[in-house]
Amino acid sequence: MLRFFYNIIRLTFSLIWRVLWRIGAVSVALILIASAFVAVTLPPVEDLTDGRARGSVTMRDASGQTFAWRGDQYGGLVSAENVSPNLLNAIVATEDRRFYRHFGVSPRGVIGAIAINLREGRGPLEGHGGSTITQQTAKLICLGVPYDPTVWKNESAYESDCRQTTLWRKAKEAVYAVGMEMRYSKNDILTIYMNRAYLGEGTRGFEAASERYFGKSAADVDPAQAAMLAGLLVAPTRYAPTNNLARSQNRANLIIGLMEDQDYLTAAQAEQAIAHPAQLSDAARDQSGGYFADWLMSSAPDFLTRRNADVVFDTTLDPRIQKSAEGALAHVFETKVREGSDAQAAIVVMSADGAVRGMVGGRDLDGGGVFNRATQALRQTGSSFKPFVYATALELGWSWNDIVQDAPLTINIPGSGPWTPENYDHDFRGPVTLVDALKKSLNIPAVRVAQAAGLDNVRKVAEDFGIGHDLAPGPALALGASEATLIEMVGAYAGILNGGSSVEPYGMTRVTLQGDSEPLAETEGGIGERVIREDAARELIYMMRQVVLSGTGQRAGLDNVEIAGKTGTTQAARDAWFIGFSADYVIGVWMGYDNNTPLTGVTGSGLPAEIFHETMVRVQDGLEPRPLPMIHPDTSQGREMAGDSGSAGSSGSNPIKQVENVIEKALRDIFGLN
Repeated sequence: MLRFFYNIIRLTFSLIWRVLWRIGAVSVALILIASAFVAVTLPPVEDLTDGRARGSVTMRDASGQTFAWRGDQYGGLVSAENVSPNLLNAIVATEDRRFYRHFGVSPRGVIGAIAINLREGRGPLEGHGGSTITQQTAKLICLGVPYDPTVWKNESAYESDCRQTTLWRKAKEAVYAVGMEMRYSKNDILTIYMNRAYLGEGTRGFEAASERYFGKSAADVDPAQAAMLAGLLVAPTRYAPTNNLARSQNRANLIIGLMEDQDYLTAAQAEQAIAHPAQLSDAARDQSGGYFADWLMSSAPDFLTRRNADVVFDTTLDPRIQKSAEGALAHVFETKVREGSDAQAAIVVMSADGAVRGMVGGRDLDGGGVFNRATQALRQTGSSFKPFVYATALELGWSWNDIVQDAPLTINIPGSGPWTPENYDHDFRGPVTLVDALKKSLNIPAVRVAQAAGLDNVRKVAEDFGIGHDLAPGPALALGASEATLIEMVGAYAGILNGGSSVEPYGMTRVTLQGDSEPLAETEGGIGERVIREDAARELIYMMRQVVLSGTGQRAGLDNVEIAGKTGTTQAARDAWFIGFSADYVIGVWMGYDNNTPLTGVTGSGLPAEIFHETMVRVQDGLEPRPLPMIHPDTSQGREMAGDSGSAGSSGSNPIKQVENVIEKALRDIFGLN
């Protein structure tokens, strides 16, 4: 009886074995045939090293130093033969210690990974995959399926499909990996892997990552740097040293331990690497100019930023000035703003020709994809708009010391009814000069001058200077009821400084293909058409100089440098501005809340003026002070009336006086009189 059952069991197992053996043999044969087919269809190694769907943009500052990267950076081909042995060993020790002994798939690794996943409460294919470097490479090249924009919604959808971990996908991945082992050498597979892997901060491949984080080639990295780069493979964003250097160093220490365990490093070498962890290069550590870089990417033509090739932007950014602006903003908020305040601020530093030298788009100095308040925020300009009112009057022939009435005024606005502007202090001063009206930022005189000069004329001057976002149609135009961005306002003030010509703010001077010297595009400068006469601009600068000397902008002044400028505060103090200039640079500061909450106790003459002051002190440090290009009048000369005597509802125009002033100034120009 026992023998009978024994024979039945033996026969059953024999049949099962024969079936399984044949199924196994057929499966292996099919896998080998499929893998062989994959092998013969694989392209040369060189065709698989750069798999980016788009190119990169590298930005260099005015001194030629790289400060920002955008897009997918690919630093160039690295191979297993020329890369640092430290990096090669770190990759193998971390990702696939049996790499040189398996045929593309490691059954032991797969079984071990499944066991870990089940033990940790996950599905068998969730979490640890047990994939070899060859399998990971197969996944990186998406099993040979290239990105096709007509098939995939976007690159993210394509990459998501490539990263699927279904059983069927894993099976195809294994077949493809075996095919790669048939077609390529181990060094070839490592070469593809090292060039395709994403390593954070937009870098594709170890050469780009090494340049990005350490400022050196992947051929030259030491054990500590190699371990940090290899540590990025598991989670490139989380372990990117630019996100958290300490976390990246801790991860590198684990890999150094693996390298020691696998005899790639001696105990002394491992101890040395841990004692001297990898550090970021200066450019990677500073992360300076992020807002500036974002502005360039958003304002540059698509054919430059969306190319498949790698391009280099040479820019106007001055790293010294950029750090000055960042340091000034941080200093004022640390010392003069209550802790925990959500108030925001932005700074733009510009040369008189429109070249942007520094930009801070908010208190998040890292920038990089966040809202840029220097270029994107449309805010009411308040009294910082008044210089364009007086620029119009001066262009029409009025003088800095002409008289305007600061007296009660009511204007009937068609469709809205009577409108009565008031000064900030609700007081009236009677007859005042134009320079005093601007110096004290009086509202009623500004409205009278705008009415007398013609609102359409004021609007045209402002638009010609670069402020063009639906300027207010009524007399409130004179008080800054219109909106503008900070960079537009700074560009408009630059036009005043340069003698009355408009400027187009710019940040890019030259574009080249990486490795090429022939430019794709160049910028000569930003100066455009003349808006007001040079002598009118010189008078206006003199008037704005008085704002800083004895008016609302005194906190912005410097002891040894001539500064001119204008404060601005909007209704309910939702926005506070100070924009001004030395003979060398224009600096604009805006402060407010992103949600338009009113500022508490802040006007343009307060914190914005102090931020301007701190920025200008740093910017001017080491520069020889130069005088402002302004008139130097004899203040004892008599005063003339500008506009009417101030009767309510009158426009106050004085065309006879305007014509006389124009004729007088023309004669002075002809005969060379001052």
